[in-house]
Amino acid sequence: MPKATRRKPASRYEEFRRQAHRLAAGLAKEIREGEAELERLRADLARLLGVIGKRIGAAVDEYRTKSGGRTNWRQALLKLPREFKAADVRKIRGLANKRSSEIFAGITRWIDAGMVKRKTRGIYQRVK
Repeated sequence: MPKATRRKPASRYEEFRRQAHRLAAGLAKEIREGEAELERLRADLARLLGVIGKRIGAAVDEYRTKSGGRTNWRQALLKLPREFKAADVRKIRGLANKRSSEIFAGITRWIDAGMVKRKTRGIYQRVK
């Protein structure tokens, strides 16, 4: 009769490694399933957009927020009165959510370009 060998209990480290391996394998499986679901949804979207005659990129852009993008500071200056304050700049559409540092950086660029003069503290005047 062969002698029965007793297996040593695994160390805590080995047990931890096995558990981490099982978790990683489970997460990888979930990611694969999620990616497959996303691909299926994209295919459904493409079919639906084909029916209504739109491209995927154009349709996705429709649903994105309009925030972001570059600010045309020259156009913003044209919308201001001849004399204005920084608070007036903030009232222009698209600049309401800008940080104060961005507003004052824009005003400083206008001054450096000779488009605006500083009359007194906090009051600026467009040049022609």
